[in-house]
Order: sequence, then C-alpha cells, then structure tokens
Amino acid sequence: MPKDAPRRWDRRMQQRLAHGEAAALGELYDRFASLVHGLAHRVLGDESGADRITREVFSHVWENPDAYDPRQGPLRSWIATLTHQRAVRRLRQTESAALALGGEGTKEDLERKVRRASAAARADYIVTAMPTPLRAALELAYFQRRDYRQTAADLGVTEDEARRRLRLGLQLLSTANDTGAPAPDRTHDTSPGPGAAL
Repeated sequence: MPKDAPRRWDRRMQQRLAHGEAAALGELYDRFASLVHGLAHRVLGDESGADRITREVFSHVWENPDAYDPRQGPLRSWIATLTHQRAVRRLRQTESAALALGGEGTKEDLERKVRRASAAARADYIVTAMPTPLRAALELAYFQRRDYRQTAADLGVTEDEARRRLRLGLQLLSTANDTGAPAPDRTHDTSPGPGAAL
C-alpha cells in the first residue's frame, strides 16, 4: 500500500462524515472502536466507563468531523487523543468525587493515579501504533525474553537490524511518561533516530 494511502483514507473519511454519511460512521466505528474502548478501559479500569467514553468519542466525531485536521496527523491519533483526554477527565472527576465524599487518599494520590493510568494508556497506544517490525522485535525481547541475537534469528534479520528495531521501539515507548495525550502515530516512520545503539 502506498505510504500516503492511510492519509487519503483519513481525508476521505472526514469528508464522508462531514456530508452526514451514516455508513462512514459505521466504518469508522468498526475500525477504531476496539482502540477507543481499550484506551478508555486502560485509564478507567471500568467496563461501563469505557463503554460511555466510547459512545462519547464517536458521538463527538460524528457531530464535529471538521475538528479533525488531516495536516496535523492521522485520524487514528486524533481519535486516540480525544479518548485519552475524555478518559483522564472522567477518572479525575470520579476520583475527586470519591475524595470529596471522604474516600481514602489525598489529591496527590489522585494525581499519581491519573499519571500512572495515563502513562499506561499511552504505552499501550504506542505499542499498537508502532510499525509491525518494531513491535515484533519488542515482543520477542520483552515478552519472550530473547536477547537481540535471538531476536535477529527469530525475525530473520541481521543483529544490527534487530538492535535498531529494539532501539527505535524503546525510543517510542520512552515517550509514554510524557504528559499529554497519546504520542503521534509512527506507523510509517521506521527511520533510525538519534542515540546510541542498544
């Protein structure tokens, strides 16, 4: 698929939504509902809350398709950012209400919980958005405990290439603790970044 194909799809989807095409909303939901629900659930830890956020996000997209600017990045990233913002806001409201009613903990505890949930959701998003070769290398190295030599052999690539993929994957994951919304989608960016080899 050409590199620009996803962006063309994003622009076309936005146009279809702007024209009120209900089938476009269904297609968008089919493509991104699991992402939205998964991110919301990761932040909230609550099924009904994640369901509510999912409905809110797709309602917002349906009612405000022009809020998305294709020049700012992929539609997937915009939807993930909306989800992240709404889920964090909901978590903060829920936890603040619990504190106000005499729940255990302090405002500092609440903010720590929000930061942890936010970083976990960002890490999940980064892993799902990163290019398949990087994700495969990380999964072998960290879930199956392979070193870079074994990873290279399993993937059928050189050791240098395995190290490069691991380094790039870790660089992307290192942004998970940044404040804000999910990191930009790097689906097509596999160029080596600065930094020493792993």
